[in-house]
Amino acid sequence: MDFKYLIILFFIYSFLGWLIEVMGKLIEKHRFINRGFLIGPVCPIYGVGCVLLTILLKPYLNNIFILFGMAIIICSVLEYLTSYIMEKLFKARWWDYSKYKYNINGRICLETMTFFGILGCIVLYFLNPFFLNIISSINTIILQIIILTLLIIFVIDITISSGVMIKFRNSMKILEKDGTEEITKMIKEIITNRGYLLRRLIKAFPNIKSNRERLREIRLMIDKKLRGSK
Repeated sequence: MDFKYLIILFFIYSFLGWLIEVMGKLIEKHRFINRGFLIGPVCPIYGVGCVLLTILLKPYLNNIFILFGMAIIICSVLEYLTSYIMEKLFKARWWDYSKYKYNINGRICLETMTFFGILGCIVLYFLNPFFLNIISSINTIILQIIILTLLIIFVIDITISSGVMIKFRNSMKILEKDGTEEITKMIKEIITNRGYLLRRLIKAFPNIKSNRERLREIRLMIDKKLRGSK
């Protein structure tokens, strides 16, 4: 497949992923929350995942069962690695599925894995043919201008958002020294007072936890189970 098409698909699915996240929070919280790490309306993990599915699963289009299983594996590995890398970079767990019955280290769970399989089938059997038909009809020069514009905006967004994330990481370092609820609340208040971009980050991930917080929760859970078994 033409590389230009893959770039466009990346941005399309990043935007659709953002819509999915926003709609999910709208249903849950009854208000708009700009989800994702970036300022713009994109969730790159969805774009990367769908592009990987497009590249890697083309040989399995004739077998929906294999495609479903492979989509689960590819997207689950991507989500797990993304969670691990983000935690190492910014010293915080951005999402945690530990409360779900079937999960792996709280980074992925059965519910999301099933969703990935369904999403993979929808993308490859329905969405890709639809979007590729539209993209192929666009004039080459116009398509190149669109791609260049999107890439410039994306790089600017990453640059600004990275600065925000670095500030956030520096604040989270305090939590590594003292993970009490009072300190956690204080840090979130400090971040909230620093500006719109940091406030947006807290709203997008209200349940974010430092590594120290997660360890404390795990210890409390173990203690509770031990007391219950006596």
